[in-house]
Amino acid sequence: MLLAVDALQTFYGKSHVLRDVSFAVPAGQITVLLGRNGAGKTTTLRSIMGLTPPRAGVVRFKERDITGQPPHRVFRLGVGYVPEGRQIFPHLDVGENLRLATRASGRWTLERIFEYFPVLRERWRQRGRSLSGGEQQMLAIARALAGNPDLVMLDEPSQGLAPRLVRELSTLMVRLKGEGVTILLVEQNARMALAVSDQVLVLSKGTVVFSGSTGEFHRREAELKGRYLSV
Repeated sequence: MLLAVDALQTFYGKSHVLRDVSFAVPAGQITVLLGRNGAGKTTTLRSIMGLTPPRAGVVRFKERDITGQPPHRVFRLGVGYVPEGRQIFPHLDVGENLRLATRASGRWTLERIFEYFPVLRERWRQRGRSLSGGEQQMLAIARALAGNPDLVMLDEPSQGLAPRLVRELSTLMVRLKGEGVTILLVEQNARMALAVSDQVLVLSKGTVVFSGSTGEFHRREAELKGRYLSV
């Protein structure tokens, strides 16, 4: 397993958000984390990335304990993170956003990134704040790839995108998997997420209540959606 999370306990102040969260992410697959708003999905990614360090439990990446490591160190070890809301640097241009994350060596050169996101070459000198929502999302994903990660974590990447762009995003994730990039995806658009996923995790009230293949999820889909995913 590329990533293994064991018995995470994460708090915001006195609020106990993650309760014994455990799962594993196989290399070369797309794992999707589903759950209602407030279930702890974003907190799980933040705990892995070191943005909200867990108070207990262990995170192992490539068999190395990275629990509570600062985000810049987790990034350098090979974890790319695309946070909810993209969080690009709005006053920097596209080139500056990408150069901040680019590592000296690796297959994800700028030229390779432009093959996936040709519009970013066209917008190279354009400030992040002037890009469309779809272009900002492309930049956020490209910035993660510029670090040459083994794992990319995406938090609600389809949020606010038009249906055409959601379809393009789905195609992009499948292409990245074909390139050997492992993806951990948090997504409210369950239909899109399930269409690209290999493994499904369902989180409810800070606890993993289902972990299995996408096929296993579909066999229990009515039950799981009714209990844990419906509004």
